[in-house]
Amino acid sequence: MESIGGLLFLVSIMLLVGVLATKFSSRLGLPALILFLLAGMFLNRFFYFENVHLTQFIGTLALIIILFDGGTQTKWEKIKPVLVPSLSLATFGVFITTVITGVAAMYILDFSLLEGLLLGAIVGSTDAAAVFSVLGNKNFKKRLTATLELESGSNDPMAVFLTVSLIEMILMPDMSIWSAVGNLFLQMGLGLVVGLVLGKSTVVVINSIKLDISGLYPVFAMGAAILTFAATDYLGGSGLLAVYVMAVFVGNSDLMYRFSILRFNEGFAWMMQIVMFTLLGLLVFPKQLTQIIWEGLLIALILMVIARPIAVFLSMIFMKYDLRQKLFISWAGLKGAVPIVLATYPIMAGIESSNLLFNTVFFVVFLSALVQGSTLSWLAEKLKLTGEADDSNATIELINLGNTDSDILKVTIPSQSPAVGLSLIDLTLPEDTLIIGITRNKKLLTPTGTSVIEKGDTLFVLCEKENRQRVKVLLLG
Repeated sequence: MESIGGLLFLVSIMLLVGVLATKFSSRLGLPALILFLLAGMFLNRFFYFENVHLTQFIGTLALIIILFDGGTQTKWEKIKPVLVPSLSLATFGVFITTVITGVAAMYILDFSLLEGLLLGAIVGSTDAAAVFSVLGNKNFKKRLTATLELESGSNDPMAVFLTVSLIEMILMPDMSIWSAVGNLFLQMGLGLVVGLVLGKSTVVVINSIKLDISGLYPVFAMGAAILTFAATDYLGGSGLLAVYVMAVFVGNSDLMYRFSILRFNEGFAWMMQIVMFTLLGLLVFPKQLTQIIWEGLLIALILMVIARPIAVFLSMIFMKYDLRQKLFISWAGLKGAVPIVLATYPIMAGIESSNLLFNTVFFVVFLSALVQGSTLSWLAEKLKLTGEADDSNATIELINLGNTDSDILKVTIPSQSPAVGLSLIDLTLPEDTLIIGITRNKKLLTPTGTSVIEKGDTLFVLCEKENRQRVKVLLLG
C-alpha cells in the first residue's frame, strides 16, 4: 500500500506542479512543456524510471488527445486557404529537413548515413502539442497561425514513416525503397478516409443519441478519437493523421453539447501534456546530456537556422507568402513530444546507437522549445505579423442541460450578418429562444433588450434543438 500511496503522491505532485507551471511559464514567455520536462528530470533523482514501453504508450495516447483537442478547435474556413502550403510543409518540408539534419548528424556524431538520417527524421516534424500550446493564446496573423497549426497536425505521418522505414533499412539493408514509398501513400490515404468516415459517424451518433448524463458526451467523443487511431493503425494507416482529420470534421460540424466536449478536451489534453512531458523527462539523466552538449548545440543550431529555413523556402517557393512570413514560419518549427516519442522507437528496435540518439533528440527538442518558443512573440512583433485579438474562442460557464430538448448555441457575428446594428428586442427569433450572453473584446456583457449587436460579437443562444439551424440563418445570414 505504501508503494501505491507513493505513486499516487507522485502523480498528484506532477499534476499540481504542472498546472501551476502553466501560469508561471506564460509570465516568463516560455512553453509550458519546458517546465514539465525539467520537472521530470528533477524527479528522476528521487524516482527511478526507465519503462520505455509505458512511456511510448502514454505518449501516443497523449498525442491522440492533444490532436483531437487541437483539431476540434481548428476552423475549416481558416485552414482551407492554406491547405496546399501546409501540406507541402508537412511532406516535402519534413523530407528536406530530414536530409539536411541527417547529413549534418552523420559527421557531428560519427553516425552512418542511415543513422544520421534516422535522427533527422525523428526531429524533422513540428510538434502539434508545442505549436498549439504556443500559438493558442497569441495574436499572430490568422493565416500564419492556420498554416502552422495545419502543418503540425498533419506532418506526423511523414515523420513516423521516415523513422520506421529508416529503422527497417538499418535492420534489413535489402529492404526496397519503393515498397516504403508505397506504404507512405497507403498510410496517408487510409488516415484521410478513416478519419472522415469516423468523424461523420461520431457527429451523427452524438446528435442522435439521448444520454441521461450530458457529461458522457465528451467521454463518447474522446472514445471515438481513440477508436479512430486504433482502427486506422490496425488497417495499416496513419492513426495520428486520422485523428486530426476526424477532429477537424467534428469541430466544424453542427454538434450538440459542443461546450461540454470542447471544455473536457481542453482540460484532458493539458493533463496528458503534463503527464507525458514529465514522463519523458524522467527517462533522461542530466549527466548523460552533459556528454553531448556541443554536439547537441551544433545539431540544434543547424536544424533551427539552416535545415528548417531551407525546407520552408523550398517547399513554399511558389506560395503567396512574403519574406517576413516565411522567416516567421521557419522560426516556428517547434519540436516537442513527437520527436521524443519517436526516439523511443530505435531503443525498442535494438538499434546500437539508440541511447545516443535519444539523448541527442531530447537535447535538440529542449533547445528548440526553449529558444524558439520563447522568442516567437518577439519575432512576430519585430516582423509586424501580429493581428487583432481573436475573441471567437471566448466561452462562458453553462448549466448542465441534461437530457432535454434545449441546447446552447454559440454564434460569432460576421460583418455581413443581417443582425449587425440591431438591438436584441428587434431580432425575430423562434419562440423559447433566449440570448443569455454576449462576449465582446474578451469581456462578458449582460444582454438586455436594448443591447446592440456588433460585428465580431459572440452570442450564446439558448434554444430548442430543432431550431438550431433556423437561429443560425437568422444571425449569420
